[in-house]
Amino acid sequence: MDNFNNQEIQVLVQELQLARNQIQTVSTQINEITLTLESLSKQDEDRPVYRAVGNLLLEVEDRDELIKELSTSKETFESHLARMVERENELRVQYDSVVSSIE
Repeated sequence: MDNFNNQEIQVLVQELQLARNQIQTVSTQINEITLTLESLSKQDEDRPVYRAVGNLLLEVEDRDELIKELSTSKETFESHLARMVERENELRVQYDSVVSSIE
């Protein structure tokens, strides 16, 4: 029984670590988009804006469309982040339950 519990704990720890890494990655992406949106709002309308496409920087024709795309991406990432945080909390509860059952 102890071996099974140890294996179960190891799996839960790995899942928690994976969830934490994913949360950090998505949080970083949200922060980058937020900074980009803030920079765009401060940028003079007359100055060109460029977007990286592969190894190229291409001038953006429609700034409003870019802002809309970035805002949509940010909302999608925020929604995904909320689900991942919820999953991490569920895993923590499972982990605590397994650890308590061993003690």
